[in-house]
Amino acid sequence: MTDKSIIISSPYHEPAKHWQMVTNAGYSELQKGRRVAMYHGEDDKEEELELVNRIRPLVKKWREEAMRGEGGVSRTTMELLKHWHSEERKHKLFFAQLEAAETIIFLTEARGDYLQGIDIPLDEVGESKKRDGFTAFSRWCCKMATGGGKTTVMAMLAAWSILNKIADRGNKKYCDSVLVICPNITIRERLGELEPQRGENSIYRTRDLVPKNLMPDLSQGRVLTINWHVLEEQSATAKVVKTGRRVVMTETIYYDYGKETKKQKGKRYMTPEDFRYKENLNAFHVIREKKDKEGNTQSVEIESEKYIESDTALVRRVLGRDFGNKQNILVMNDEAHHAYRLHEDEDNDGQIEFLDDEDAYEEYIKEATVWVDGLDKIHKHRTISRCLDFSATPYFLGKAGKNSGRIFPWVVSDFSLSDAIESGLVKIPQFPASDSAGGNYYYDLWNWVLRKMTPQERGGKKAQASPVAVLKYAHTPIAIMAGKWEEKRKEWEKDSKEKRPPVFIIVCKNVNLAKTVYKWITGEETPSKIKSFGIESLQNTNGKINTIRVDSKVSKEMNSGKSKDDETRWMRFTLATIGKTDWQRDEQGNPMYPPEFEALANKLNRAKTPPGRDVRCIVSVSMLTEGWDCNTVTNIIGLRPFMSQLLCEQVVGRGLRRANYEININGYLDEEYAYIFGVPFDLAPIKASATTSTPKATQNRICAVPDKSDYEISFPRVERYRHEIRERLIVDIDELPTVNINSHQIPPVVNMAASNMNKGALSSLGEMSKIDLENYRRENRLQELQFKMTLQWAREYANKCSIPQLMLFRQLLKIVRRYFDSGKIFAKHPSHIKDAFMSPYYGNIIEHLNNGIRPDAAAGESVELPCYDGRGNGSTADVDFNSRRDIIKVNKSHLNAIATDSKLEARAAFCLDSNEQVKAFVKN
Repeated sequence: MTDKSIIISSPYHEPAKHWQMVTNAGYSELQKGRRVAMYHGEDDKEEELELVNRIRPLVKKWREEAMRGEGGVSRTTMELLKHWHSEERKHKLFFAQLEAAETIIFLTEARGDYLQGIDIPLDEVGESKKRDGFTAFSRWCCKMATGGGKTTVMAMLAAWSILNKIADRGNKKYCDSVLVICPNITIRERLGELEPQRGENSIYRTRDLVPKNLMPDLSQGRVLTINWHVLEEQSATAKVVKTGRRVVMTETIYYDYGKETKKQKGKRYMTPEDFRYKENLNAFHVIREKKDKEGNTQSVEIESEKYIESDTALVRRVLGRDFGNKQNILVMNDEAHHAYRLHEDEDNDGQIEFLDDEDAYEEYIKEATVWVDGLDKIHKHRTISRCLDFSATPYFLGKAGKNSGRIFPWVVSDFSLSDAIESGLVKIPQFPASDSAGGNYYYDLWNWVLRKMTPQERGGKKAQASPVAVLKYAHTPIAIMAGKWEEKRKEWEKDSKEKRPPVFIIVCKNVNLAKTVYKWITGEETPSKIKSFGIESLQNTNGKINTIRVDSKVSKEMNSGKSKDDETRWMRFTLATIGKTDWQRDEQGNPMYPPEFEALANKLNRAKTPPGRDVRCIVSVSMLTEGWDCNTVTNIIGLRPFMSQLLCEQVVGRGLRRANYEININGYLDEEYAYIFGVPFDLAPIKASATTSTPKATQNRICAVPDKSDYEISFPRVERYRHEIRERLIVDIDELPTVNINSHQIPPVVNMAASNMNKGALSSLGEMSKIDLENYRRENRLQELQFKMTLQWAREYANKCSIPQLMLFRQLLKIVRRYFDSGKIFAKHPSHIKDAFMSPYYGNIIEHLNNGIRPDAAAGESVELPCYDGRGNGSTADVDFNSRRDIIKVNKSHLNAIATDSKLEARAAFCLDSNEQVKAFVKN
């Protein structure tokens, strides 16, 4: 039996089949037809996107007429459609891109009979805004998976609108002024290719979206790209005072008396000295003061005034230079899930579920408010003809009243991540499916690490977990993943076509953990009782930067473009160029540097090559910048909690962009994989807010898989077992302690599988890969590891004695080698004796050597013999039942999974499934 490929569709044609999960059975069957557009809402319930499913067949029928100039389309539109669908194109457009663009054109140009019954809800403003004269504007959303090519769709629609407007100036359906709004400066700079004035270097020519003869007409239009921060009201400048409005604000300031002050969330604190300094500058005046019984000031209520620019001035500032007084504007929101109306009656103190960081929560509130308020002001003063949203996850993420957790109701087109995977548009994310400990511990790595820790290491309920303790238990999974990355690096080095290194991402919970992991990987600093990282190709040596660290503060400054120092600005260019070997070049072959780069490179005296070209590893606290288009990410580890599927999708999405788009002989794209630990992603879209009720245990169906009949087993029916005790010889190790390299505690082998179209891991689709510590074991000799262990131990122990360090080292080296030669340190397959140098074993061995030796107890063995019931053999084909027990997904079994009664059974299932000598197995 051969594995079934996950990729079953050409990226250039409409999907004609899809994988469908067999309910609760853990395997998928191939179904004819396209997958129905849907999403997972409250309680993971499937919700159909009725509007999308109604529009899809109409667009398909209309497309055939439109290509002939019928169906209501303009001559310009017909010419563009023919150009986009031409078989002679050098750069063929993906079906996902064509359908998204054509859906918008269809809704704009199609005849009335096509549009009958299609009712797209407006993005209604609140009552308070209605009283201020604001009105709703039309929003249409294209839901496209990360890596599906949203920028190209935006360019197609910008060209369609501008060219139609130039051809028919009086038609208000079209606009020659296009405003693109995005979440950060990285995306803004990349979207600069949407400007028609770039000519041959614009996306319209590099992607052949507009025939060359139409470029002069296209250049008459304007495309302005801004990040949302530009829409924020300005204040306190002379220019604003003249055109703005005076605002009087009341605020309470609490006194901060130093360490004794217990600060409360959401309150502003200021030292008495700072307050008096501000007061003397007449920044504000006190209207009320509150003191304690001793007469000490506790808080003061103040009034302050400032000038805020008027709505008219804001719109003029944002649009004036590029659009002049243009009316009727086409707006495009990139990553549009950032832009929606917060519910006016929602409790402001409630924190959105997917945000576990107070600063991130406040930034989210600010971003959503500023973005949508800016759109309202533009519509009021200039008129938004239509607002087009583009997002992989267009959901109300929270603080949206009854809509929280639901999808935008104006979604008109959907090409989901499941569709993108089956079409080969993105890499296939592979997650841990099982491991040698009989579990799936590295799937949710953070919680596994926490369970391993002592209460002291966890730091209690409010304190942060010790970074060194986290690293102690995460050492093995990081080493496994780094070994997989190293194999990929060597493979790419041998490939004459691939000149870039693969990229490894580690996302950490906080800055302290990120610093510890970063210093360990780069070789800058190794924590006590933890072995050095050991992969030289990721270390920063001889002036070469292979690994970088990005924290949340730097990410925030990079998003807004308001970096406070040169190194932060340089980091932005470094991140933006990871996976890129050279700059885009103009017609004369000159490099096209991004704004400010050349001046900064000269100032810092650094090379003008892409600064991220050789980066191999990123240690990050934030999710990394949205819009980051690196396509060389191969390995990801999450060392942080994930409170929702949105956070999971953000991290996983950073590794999904493909590196190769060559079609194979079957007409499909080859499978590319991203290997992921510690990011518990379901591939179900966004879940609703967490409920306080206790969830019911999931019932899993255990059954025979028809396509796996090669693994069918007949088995005896056993009535009972009888015990026969047998004595056996054992080795007495009373004199010294043993160190058992226990694969049941720290799994050294992990089976990776593609994520389900709904949940968990598939057992029968695509590549089922095994990753382990073989690369680490192969690259390190036992004597060398013992030498390095002794060197670190001697450095730490030198402070405790007066023996010269060289003499101490020689004595300790003999002790270490005798300890290993004694047989007291041992490993059973799939572990290896070299795994002893992984944490926590590494620290345990040093601790044993420091503290002395303890004996281990002997054990006996009991044998069970079966008694048959006389009914004859059963077969795996007869198995079909539901179970609430833990399950292990397996390959070499007729069944879809094994329901386990204990960890021992789970470990046995893993070992059997991974053993090359096992042809088939089943639990009786």
